Amino acid sequence: MLGFDRITFDRHIMAGQACIRGMRITVSLVVNLVAHGKSVETIIEEYPDLEPKDIQQSLEYAAWLARDNVYIRALEPAR
Repeated sequence: MLGFDRITFDRHIMAGQACIRGMRITVSLVVNLVAHGKSVETIIEEYPDLEPKDIQQSLEYAAWLARDNVYIRALEPAR
C-alpha cells in the first residue's frame, strides 16, 4: 500500500484498524500520542515493541489520509 510497509490491516486484530506491523498498537494511538506532545523516545519507552520508523510511518500515513482536497463553494452575495 503506497510504501506503508509497517501499517497493517487484519480484521482479527483491533477490528481491522490500521496497526503497526500486525501488533495491537494502532496508528491512531501513535498519532494521538505525538499530537499530545509525547516524544519518540517517550513513546518507545512506553511501547518498547515500537521502533522510530513505526512512529514516522504512522505520521506519514495520517498525512496521506488527510491529503483529500476540500472544495469550498463560494458564498452567493447577500441580497
